[in-house]
Amino acid sequence: MSDPYSVLGVSKTATDKEIRSAYRKLAKQYHPDHNPDDKKAEERFKAVGQAYNIVGDKEKRARFDRGEIDAEGQERGPFGGGFGGGGYGPGAGGPRGGAQGFQGGFSQEDLGSFFSDMFGGGFSGDFQPGGSAGRRASKGSDRRYAVTISFQQAVLGTSLDLALGEGGHTEVRIPPGVEDGQTLRVRGKGSPGRPGMDGQPGVPGDALLTITVTPDSRYVREGRNLRMTQDVDLKTAILGGKIAVPTPKGDVSVKIPKHSDSGKVLRLSGRGIGADKKHPAGDLLVTLQVHIGTVSPELEAFFSQQES
Repeated sequence: MSDPYSVLGVSKTATDKEIRSAYRKLAKQYHPDHNPDDKKAEERFKAVGQAYNIVGDKEKRARFDRGEIDAEGQERGPFGGGFGGGGYGPGAGGPRGGAQGFQGGFSQEDLGSFFSDMFGGGFSGDFQPGGSAGRRASKGSDRRYAVTISFQQAVLGTSLDLALGEGGHTEVRIPPGVEDGQTLRVRGKGSPGRPGMDGQPGVPGDALLTITVTPDSRYVREGRNLRMTQDVDLKTAILGGKIAVPTPKGDVSVKIPKHSDSGKVLRLSGRGIGADKKHPAGDLLVTLQVHIGTVSPELEAFFSQQES
């Protein structure tokens, strides 16, 4: 795979925000839903996801920058990191020094796999200095997906049927209050794990869902509350009355007090972000805006009399 920075079109000094922004832009551009039956776009989408899986994760990005893992997230082979400062022998961690001659952050798993492949599987067990070697089961890499939901789904929460991992479709619960750009983790729906030499299966990686929330022109989010502006006709503003106010849960009938002026705020309890295990439901704050509408001749005459 190409350098993940190049795939995302960012420099190696790019900030986390710049990397995340580049990923979201490219994921939208090459998403299969926008490019049906386009194999090149599909491959590009996968490459973008894999690149973000590396440099979008602080720990993996640091390891990649140090040369400890490659663009696929795999540990670099022993020869990629060199042997003991450039030599292999008693003075450079050779036979008398056991495994100390290997540099570059290689694990027992990497060395075990290396020697097992080199000598035709004649090694078993974990690699130990002066002992035998064998490949242990390892966890699969994570996979990234771009998911778009409506503002209402983000407010109230929803369930999505998504094609994740190797097992077909998975029902994923999106909690109420999820934010635009937030990443959700679905355990065990990433790449398959690598089995060990003893037949022990590897644990699959996770699916990382980056959420894009489609804006709604009616609402502005403030924490777990929502704000909106509601037109009120002049008669109702003066005399009071009931009007229908749209909320993410559906229209509700709201009583408008007498003599309500533009700018008056009404609080609709529990009509904001939906409740979850840690938070109660938020509120909807409705700012009234008096709308004159069609002026009747009688009303115009009344105001004319007040001036005389």
